[in-house]
Amino acid sequence: MAAQITEPLPQGYKLGEYIIDRKIGGGGFSLVYLAFDAEGQPVAVKEYLPGGVVQRGNGGTVRPISDDKENSFRYGMKCFFEEGRALANIRHPNVVRVVNFFRANDTVYMVMKYERGKTLQKHISKLKDEPMRESFIRHVFVQLLNGLREVHTHKILHLDIKPSNLYIRLDGSPLLIDFGAARQALNYEPQHVSPMYTPGFAAPEMYNARDRLGPWTDLYSVGASMYACLAKSPPQPADDRIKKDRLVPAVKAFAGHYTVHFLELIDDMLLLNYTLRPQSVFTVQKRLIEINRHVAAKPRPNLLHLIREKLSG
Repeated sequence: MAAQITEPLPQGYKLGEYIIDRKIGGGGFSLVYLAFDAEGQPVAVKEYLPGGVVQRGNGGTVRPISDDKENSFRYGMKCFFEEGRALANIRHPNVVRVVNFFRANDTVYMVMKYERGKTLQKHISKLKDEPMRESFIRHVFVQLLNGLREVHTHKILHLDIKPSNLYIRLDGSPLLIDFGAARQALNYEPQHVSPMYTPGFAAPEMYNARDRLGPWTDLYSVGASMYACLAKSPPQPADDRIKKDRLVPAVKAFAGHYTVHFLELIDDMLLLNYTLRPQSVFTVQKRLIEINRHVAAKPRPNLLHLIREKLSG
């Protein structure tokens, strides 16, 4: 989908019971604003605004840029609304909390609880050349997978999991955000809306076999996000890998820096053949928990022993 070029709503704009403060995010499918509700509490408001499809009219209204974009816009808006309805039923500490969704300005808005913190991508960028601790990665993803498991239970796929959509609150707890690509249930069949994907994090079936989407599709993105934590950059895009797979397996690229079982799990989630990947979040959670137990049970080296070894070596 084309890059977002539509003007955001201005500061002070009254949107129902909410007052827009400023734009704080967004992509090719929507814009996200910081706003305040009637009690003055901060909220995040997401506006359905597909780039290259709509333009801003008078008073903040949204309309398709041409008649041939009308069907795509309406179908996408319907799915966006259904997404809000589905997410509003999810109450989980590791999934963004949707508190309201409504129609206005000839489009749809989703209101979410405002959280303070920063994305996993910002954590990665801040580290630069310093390696990210495996214990931190495991801690984050064990909890995020709890949230993703709940999402899948509600027959929703995220389809855009990546470090910039994984949020770490100030207390260190992770949150799965921005379901911009989760526009339908597990039996979603694309008709009018162009597929959305992020190169490096999107599974191969998102490019050319969207009838095969399932929990394993999100798990590819989880594996890619973990790989990015180690490499500080996205893995090779799946469509390129299909032509010529140049992705160095994690067990080879990061050997000696992280535990073998942890690296093997990442590689299993990044398999191109979706039938060979873990098929459920539970399977991945179980393996991560086993890795945690194995690491916890491993005896820590005695400091005096290490000093003697160094002196004798």
